Amino acid sequence: MPNKGAPLGRLRILLVEDSPEDAELVSDQLLDAGLQAEFERVDNEVGLRRALTEYMPDIVLSDLSMPGFSGYQALQILRELHPKVPFIFVSGTMGEETAVEALRKGANDYIIKHLPARLPPAVARAIREARSEIERARVEDELMRSQRLESLALLAAGLSHDLRNILQPLLIVPDLIRERSDDPKIVRLADVIAECGRRGHEMVESMLSFVRGSRQPSERIVLQRLFQAVGMLLKSSLPRNVDLHLEVSDDRMAIEANYTELQQVLLNLALNAIQAMPDGGRLSLVAERGGQGQEECVRIRVSDEGIGMDEATQARLFSPFFTTKANGTGLGLVSCRRIIESVGGHIRVHSCKGEGTSFELLLPMHDALLAEGEGEVPAIRAGRGERLLVVDDEATRLSLLGNALSSQGYRMRLASDGAVAMRHLQEAGLPDVVLVDSGIPLLSAGQLLAEMQAMGYRGPAIVLEDANAPAFADGQAPSGISVHVLPKPLEMQRVFRAVADALGSD
Repeated sequence: MPNKGAPLGRLRILLVEDSPEDAELVSDQLLDAGLQAEFERVDNEVGLRRALTEYMPDIVLSDLSMPGFSGYQALQILRELHPKVPFIFVSGTMGEETAVEALRKGANDYIIKHLPARLPPAVARAIREARSEIERARVEDELMRSQRLESLALLAAGLSHDLRNILQPLLIVPDLIRERSDDPKIVRLADVIAECGRRGHEMVESMLSFVRGSRQPSERIVLQRLFQAVGMLLKSSLPRNVDLHLEVSDDRMAIEANYTELQQVLLNLALNAIQAMPDGGRLSLVAERGGQGQEECVRIRVSDEGIGMDEATQARLFSPFFTTKANGTGLGLVSCRRIIESVGGHIRVHSCKGEGTSFELLLPMHDALLAEGEGEVPAIRAGRGERLLVVDDEATRLSLLGNALSSQGYRMRLASDGAVAMRHLQEAGLPDVVLVDSGIPLLSAGQLLAEMQAMGYRGPAIVLEDANAPAFADGQAPSGISVHVLPKPLEMQRVFRAVADALGSD
């Protein structure tokens, strides 16, 4: 009986049959057996192709011989358009050799019309087997994607440490450049370097967050400033025949999100838009209020006048590893959607072939508006010859910190590990401030501070902490020292302020 096994639900059955009477007989046999189905009949190639496009059947039942059209032709057309849809010959003239040939060409089964009892179970079995095959293929695809993501996670974990160290100078050097030059052009170049360094560091963290499934910390983002930063970063990638238009309807509009992740989304969509306009056009980034009352939100549109996309491409646009680019990874838009949905937003796409594409981001609006004078940063007190001990096993960062803090008026002692730091303490005495990386070798940051405390040190300590490695995971935070934790990646302005604040609170 066809009802054994999982329920099939309501079926769409396409009959390739030139006889209305025979088609009705087949329909009655299936309905009488308990199958729930709707039927459509065709008897020529044009009708079959139309039905396979518009009707999309669960199974095709076909006569073998018809005037001007054969069941073999129908089978060939079905396998070209929908290889997974089952096909059964239902014929009164099929001999053994013909049946073998039919199975060899891809038919799932054959039924002799004067043996109708075989038809319902054969139909049910063919549909279940086809669905099982589709599900198996889907599971295999998911497993493959999972393995690829696992490989990506291992790669990201391995690269993140080295990438952070390589990018570290891009955060420290710009502040040194600004200290040494008042030239507006040089200062602007320093701003670009600093912005790229911050974005690079946080993109590494975002990649790790993606593969771990964790959430990046959020902040209030003023869209006017975000758009200005995106515009500055896009200028180097903008072809001469592409016009960039940035518009924020209210310069006080703000949202709650991770700045770098949202910037990454806009850059990703904008760069895709540029690539979609090989003949040039207008790239627009527009932010405006959307919704009403409690549903009020921010609507950000990234629109282009490029080649557009067909419906099939749009349907798979956010599928992992799907890409239309020769060198694409297929993860960019997946990451974009993940970022937008993580803050309670939605991403939509509207596209038409030859007319361009528009991505629409709907994000919850931040309640607070800009306060008067926001963004004004108080001046940082320069050093007055205070003695600083800096302990860091990363040579590039240690050198840059030493140069930067020395230029601020501090006297420096540099150590690459805990043992070297202890030697400095024994030779030169205790410093006014100690700045120590949480991951130093030989002695941990907590152990070093405990040893300093035993030597009589009562000054402040600044501990550089990785986001995924708490500074005092071993529980050895000293109780008699004022500890200030400074998260990495570092920005020199934050380092200068932390040192100044530590000395001021000492």
